[in-house]
Amino acid sequence: MHRVYVPNRFRLLQTRSFQAQRRGNPNPKRNKLSVTTEDEAIKLNNMAISKHMRNSQLESAHRIFNNMSHRTCVTWNAMISGYLQNDKFDIARHLFDNMPTRDLVSWNVMLSGYVRNRKLSLARLLFDEMPQKDVVSWNTMLSGYAQNGYVNEAREIFDEMPEKNDISWNGVLAAYIQNGRIESAYKLFESKSDWEIVSWNSMMAGFLRRKRLVDARCLFDQMAERDLVSWNTMISGYAQNGELLEAQKLFEEAPVRDVFTSTAMVSGYVQNGMLTEARTVFDEMPEKNPVSWNAMIVGYSQCGKMDMARELFEAMPCRNISSWNTMITGYAQNGEIDRARSVFNNMPGRDSISWAAIIAGYAHTGNSQEALNLFIEMMRDGERMNRSTFTCALSTCADVAALELGNQIHGRLVKTGYELGCYVGNALLAMYCKCGSIEEAHDVFEAMAEKDVVSWNTMIVGYARHGFGKQALEVFESMKLKGIKPDDITMVGVLSACSHAGLVSKGTDYFHSMDKEYGIKTKPNHYTCMIDLLGRAGRLEDAESLMRNMPFEPDAATWGALLGASRTHGNTKLGEEAARKCLEMEPENSGMYVLLSNLYASSGRWSDVQKMRVIMRDKGVNKVPGYSWMEVQNKIHIFSAGDSVHPEKDRIYAFLEELDLLVKKEGFVSVTKMVLHDVEEEEKEHMLRYHSEKLAVAFGILSVPPGRPIRVIKNLRVCEDCHKAIKLISKVTGRLIILRDSNRFHHFSNGSCSCGDYW
Repeated sequence: MHRVYVPNRFRLLQTRSFQAQRRGNPNPKRNKLSVTTEDEAIKLNNMAISKHMRNSQLESAHRIFNNMSHRTCVTWNAMISGYLQNDKFDIARHLFDNMPTRDLVSWNVMLSGYVRNRKLSLARLLFDEMPQKDVVSWNTMLSGYAQNGYVNEAREIFDEMPEKNDISWNGVLAAYIQNGRIESAYKLFESKSDWEIVSWNSMMAGFLRRKRLVDARCLFDQMAERDLVSWNTMISGYAQNGELLEAQKLFEEAPVRDVFTSTAMVSGYVQNGMLTEARTVFDEMPEKNPVSWNAMIVGYSQCGKMDMARELFEAMPCRNISSWNTMITGYAQNGEIDRARSVFNNMPGRDSISWAAIIAGYAHTGNSQEALNLFIEMMRDGERMNRSTFTCALSTCADVAALELGNQIHGRLVKTGYELGCYVGNALLAMYCKCGSIEEAHDVFEAMAEKDVVSWNTMIVGYARHGFGKQALEVFESMKLKGIKPDDITMVGVLSACSHAGLVSKGTDYFHSMDKEYGIKTKPNHYTCMIDLLGRAGRLEDAESLMRNMPFEPDAATWGALLGASRTHGNTKLGEEAARKCLEMEPENSGMYVLLSNLYASSGRWSDVQKMRVIMRDKGVNKVPGYSWMEVQNKIHIFSAGDSVHPEKDRIYAFLEELDLLVKKEGFVSVTKMVLHDVEEEEKEHMLRYHSEKLAVAFGILSVPPGRPIRVIKNLRVCEDCHKAIKLISKVTGRLIILRDSNRFHHFSNGSCSCGDYW
């Protein structure tokens, strides 16, 4: 049996009781002393439990709880609250369910636990079950909704409250402000006259975040009483919005300044690129805090002056984790990823921002594999992830189509308790779309509690890139029915959907209705989509006519669309003109040289193909090498044409020979016109056989269990020969093969492709 510490006062009372019994009094002061003794023991044990829980000594608290012969609601509440504070939600709920009796505090403690863990639907169920509620109960539910962006629900709670206090009013005001509903916030603000200074400051800050400086200044001037926060908020607002003269004027007028006042000026100058002025204020500050130092370091980092940033970092007397994170971000953003990693490795302690910074650094410098490796390491370390970390990891998975890891992150996201709001939900949606899992993207889209225009656009563009034009247009029509106003990106997605699906008539109608129905002015990228749409359909004259009648000069992308269509339909003359225009605008774009070479090769003009090679060599333009990759068990496998370095190359090549025989039995004939070399047909076939996408597909069939899709990504457009071959490979193997190239997705199944050979 465990010993329980008994305080000296309790021991003294026990001794007196025992001595009285020995003198023949069996019930010494029973109605007073015994009760006092028992109550005192419970009280002291409750205090000990609370202390242990505050110090994360859960086992000690549990031991005391188990050894108590009598417990009160306060005892149970202390245990439940302690477990919640230490992120042991399930244990807290188990205790709550097993309480012999509950008081109002018990319900409120458990309610706050649900809210803190973002389990709002369960919190509401508990709230509705409560036998009685006080203002704390109502405010807890209100703040839960408010802090998670459910403003309408927060307002409903506010309106239903039988009693409101300042916390209630400030809670719903903050909900409006934090979610950008500034007009509703101000309407609420005007409905009450006795707001505290903190509410005035909050309303003023809300106006400033919306860049409504005049409204903010009116509030500032109306304030009967101002505190230091009022001055700092207004100074910071002017500074952050580039009104440095007004900020400086208020700075000089301020009756009292603190380190935050000066830091606001430093930050304002930094944000507006005025490093000399920022350094002057910084050097004159009588007192500096880590925020001051970090603001100055950020300024140097953003201007690429990492030596100056490092000098300040080394001189900091009060370096904190944000200082280290700022240096990681600075080095990463300036392309010095090795130095960023060195700082990361030498940190005395890391948080989720540290991990997000280094992961984003690797992702932005093109090292997606290392970014994913770090994220896996982060998950193994048990680091709690924030929205930024999740978003960064999901974006990296999307870039390299690492669906398996993306699924794991999704699972972690659910376990962490994040609601699928716009911020994380959009990243998850984009990940599934870019990884070729359009069905899972649709499921996420339907499950999102809130959708903004980005959510709808992502789904429309996702369906368009996958070749599902009809579904893309259905989402667009649903978007309009929901009252979401399309923007110019929406229309790019809609026109692309029509282009990829060959819906010329519908695309034309949407194009001409943009301004009239949605108030969207046509931009060059909309014309590019239309030229691509007409060109793919073989209507080259209409495409050329539309381009020449554009209200602005065609850019390289527009001419490129016309060049691509000319190559597809064999119009060498128009293709040459389009290529010449492209090369005038982008002389280093190797893709245009290759497109024109393809056009010459398909026409048998080998001398012109050779001339293009000479021009590229003389101008130092190198053709971007084609490569493909796929993910198997969280590892990225990369293939190039004629790959000789993959550890399983012999097995892959042997299997590819088998596949070649099988597809030829199905009638496959190599599209040798794709080879830009004047060589024998047999050699052309040999060159085409080992393209990177074919190697990746063969490896996928060997490595991915039957019944699961094979997902391959290529950095360039898939060639006609590979497209034709993979269609038949899908038929002879009975496998679903999803290929993402630089332009779109191809879903190969049973000998056909989702693009309908229209790409």
